[in-house]
Amino acid sequence: MKYLVYILPLMAGLTITTQAGVNSQLKVAVNNQWVAAFISFLVGTIALALVIGLTRQPLPNAQQLQQIEWYKFSGGLLGAFFVTVIIYSVQQIGSANVFALVIAGQLLFALLFDHFGLFGFRQSPINWQKILGVAMLIGGAYLINRKA
Repeated sequence: MKYLVYILPLMAGLTITTQAGVNSQLKVAVNNQWVAAFISFLVGTIALALVIGLTRQPLPNAQQLQQIEWYKFSGGLLGAFFVTVIIYSVQQIGSANVFALVIAGQLLFALLFDHFGLFGFRQSPINWQKILGVAMLIGGAYLINRKA
């Protein structure tokens, strides 16, 4: 059970890459990246509604929702941006290129978010090893995207 916290993110990487391919094919089928992203989120929303309903998860009431800071609702907007960008770019430059850039961007900003403790992340100062690691990943993204 203790390894689950390491295995699940690895599996999430698999699902994100698979999602990119599936959504890219959906875009071809509907001939529109925005419609493809909408369908993707609609199917996900229906699936989550079923899980919530079948497992009888408690829902917040209106008063609880009103007390939540506005920016905490932006996750869906960020997800919609991410999925739409991936749908657009994966057909242009390929999945390895796209995800090398995505991972480089994720780690660069994760380093900053951790350093400053933003968005509730545990504060973890930047050090030279972390900078070297991110620089190597960005270098890897460059090599993957470089034309031979």
